[in-house]
Amino acid sequence: MATFMALFDGATTPWRADPVVLTPEIRALWPDAEVDASHRSEACGFRWTAETEEGPIEAYVHEDGTCLYLDTSLADAARLACLFRRFVPPDIELVLCDQGYNFHLALMPGIANTELIAQMHSVG
Repeated sequence: MATFMALFDGATTPWRADPVVLTPEIRALWPDAEVDASHRSEACGFRWTAETEEGPIEAYVHEDGTCLYLDTSLADAARLACLFRRFVPPDIELVLCDQGYNFHLALMPGIANTELIAQMHSVG
């Protein structure tokens, strides 16, 4: 399990992620996903947890709606990052990086999970 972040520069747009809109999509992937809407910190304004074939997932949205934190396997991080990309308007540059900022990948609209995983492996 590792920590990844899918994020965009909030200073360039007024658009923000709405966790309520993301929840049905996350539950479509993992029906047993648990939702925790309690505000825990600046970085954790809304949280989802689940168990998948790849292991545990903890995903949470920064309170300002500009970052989706992903504590999970690489494969599940790719699924969630691609899901997030579908909701972020196409004119907003969305990037995926790991906690140590060892890589930085542009998440282009329409990117597939398999393509993103291949890119993540190529930089890791």
